[in-house]
Amino acid sequence: MTNKTLPGLILVACVLYGIAAGPVHAAPIPPKPVTVQKPASAPKLVFADAAGSRHALEEYRGKYVLINLWATWCAPCVAELPALAKLKAAVPGLTVLTINMDKGKVDAGAFLKSHNAGDLPPLRDSEVMMMRSLKVYAMPTTVLVDPKGQIIARAEGPAEWSSLEAIAYFKAVTAK
Repeated sequence: MTNKTLPGLILVACVLYGIAAGPVHAAPIPPKPVTVQKPASAPKLVFADAAGSRHALEEYRGKYVLINLWATWCAPCVAELPALAKLKAAVPGLTVLTINMDKGKVDAGAFLKSHNAGDLPPLRDSEVMMMRSLKVYAMPTTVLVDPKGQIIARAEGPAEWSSLEAIAYFKAVTAK
């Protein structure tokens, strides 16, 4: 070993040691475009299932809930539906609610099935109240609600929900 290579090896060792000595209980890093936010109480949210029965977000208290607002006319929304279905399958501790925001009559269940997302729940908010309550200005928008009913993260725009990073993030979050 020469005197020229020793400083390089020391630098590599320091970098590797620094990575290994990082915080053991660091918060998971969210995938883009998910941004973690200061927890805020979720508003009272009401939506309907395919049969027209009304449900409230409050029914999911005690669970991590990922709420995705989408519409059939929104190309980025439709494109991410299969990835949301894969995320739901990969992270059993996460409840995924896909809320269709179309104002007209839409068979959301058939639409989801025809777009490789038939395992997602065909839920609706044809009155668009959730968009107002959650202050949604772009679609798709997705929010993560913790078991206490607090919104803890948000994504505006499409995301790669089935990426390794996303699956790892949601597994880490729901394991707490």
